[in-house]
Amino acid sequence: MDIIQYGHPILRKKCEKVTDFDAIPKLIGDMFDTMYEEEGIGLAANQVGVDLNLMIIDVSHTEETDEIHTLINGEIIDSWGESIFEEGCLSIPEVRLEVKRPEFIKLKYQTINGDEKEDEFSGLLGRAIQHEIDHLNGVFIVDRVSPLVRMQVKKQLKEIEKESNMKKRSINRKESFVL
Repeated sequence: MDIIQYGHPILRKKCEKVTDFDAIPKLIGDMFDTMYEEEGIGLAANQVGVDLNLMIIDVSHTEETDEIHTLINGEIIDSWGESIFEEGCLSIPEVRLEVKRPEFIKLKYQTINGDEKEDEFSGLLGRAIQHEIDHLNGVFIVDRVSPLVRMQVKKQLKEIEKESNMKKRSINRKESFVL
């Protein structure tokens, strides 16, 4: 799957709730393949052009866990503490920013089977969940920094947006030839 980049409108909208759980296993597999290929640790469905509240995360290579996470219809219901950490984003390539987030979160979500759960997360996994929840709500890491820091990456963002718009036009032209 292609990673949708900064500037595409789907990345700025709040994603729709997942209601059909039978339709998502293949999507999840494709998302994991894409995330691993891009060397990411998390991916939201809208980053691959799918308007669903669905995220995947795998921090097993950086933390002492071998667990991968598929979180559906996630909602942070509580948070506390504070930490600052440098984050990157597959949809904003080569931009890394220091982002302040809560250290601990309580997340309400559903599993791939539709079961409802509540769990607490912290560390890199908690941060990755917050990053992907932001994506699912139309928020980028650049929205989480000061106006001064945002200005420092403005030129990079415009270049990424320009490239994203060129890809959209190219895709639209290809689709018109298929008709």
